[in-house]
Amino acid sequence: MPYTPIVATLGYVLSSDRRQVLMIHRNARADDQHLGKYNGLGGKLEPDEDVVAGMRREIREEAGVECTSLQLRGTISWPGFGKQGEDWLGFVFVIDAFEGTPLTRNPEGTLEWIPVDAIMDLPMWEGDREFLPLVFDADPRAFHGVMPYRNGRMQSWRYSRI
Repeated sequence: MPYTPIVATLGYVLSSDRRQVLMIHRNARADDQHLGKYNGLGGKLEPDEDVVAGMRREIREEAGVECTSLQLRGTISWPGFGKQGEDWLGFVFVIDAFEGTPLTRNPEGTLEWIPVDAIMDLPMWEGDREFLPLVFDADPRAFHGVMPYRNGRMQSWRYSRI
């Protein structure tokens, strides 16, 4: 059977000194699958956009800023991650320059600047703890991983770099 995931973007907006990252604390909707967790910004790709355009749109919608520089850090396949067990494929970016002042909240929760070296202390998906070090490391190569989920729990994690 062909793999037909939901295609999405996930972005981490850095402060100009690269010491802080803009995270969303998902605390606005009781029915949110991510309720209480911190996450990067992003969402589903629209049918008529490429992944960079989709990332720019999501950052504009969720944080109110315009990306002026972004880097693809990796891709992750999340089989079974969705609320109903849907498969997801994410393109993970670091946004290292932007124009404007970020919002402090949006319909999904509050936006907070978190020191990069403190993000692992936040409540988040257990799988995020596996790939976030790769997002912020000094290796210029992108990572490409697979992280199957079942019943809301990460089953395994593996990745390659080329």
